[in-house]
Amino acid sequence: MVELPSVQNLIASWWFDYDQANFASWDAYFTDDARFVCRSDSGQSPVEDFLRADLHGRAEVVAWHTPHRRSSPYPLRHNATNVHLSAVRADEADFRSYLFVTTVAGGAVVNSASGLCVGTVRIEAGAPRFAAMQVILDFTDSRILAELNE
Repeated sequence: MVELPSVQNLIASWWFDYDQANFASWDAYFTDDARFVCRSDSGQSPVEDFLRADLHGRAEVVAWHTPHRRSSPYPLRHNATNVHLSAVRADEADFRSYLFVTTVAGGAVVNSASGLCVGTVRIEAGAPRFAAMQVILDFTDSRILAELNE
């Protein structure tokens, strides 16, 4: 059974290795049949072409991430918070978390993005790996919740 600590460790390790551009380690994070989706909440952000992805299979997921990371700033810090399991099955678990991304500008830490990161972790070859990950980045201005459906 996949347990919360192994999911938390996988998520934290992935974002660390992603941010540090440890390209050689990336294959081990994904199942053979992994799916990765990334977009903005509106689907129409100014950087939509850069961040939009709908990828299938480990090779395709890693192949997209490599030039994407190379075209991103350094230092870059992805911080996953409130990681929790939303469903657990025999050999996999669904997770949800918030995502905060920072960069540095003028010597100060700058909040670059926030969003949701949801997905599925499955045991493959004896290790927890991402079977699915969806990143939805916030670009829409916040509003009073009650006004959203008006």
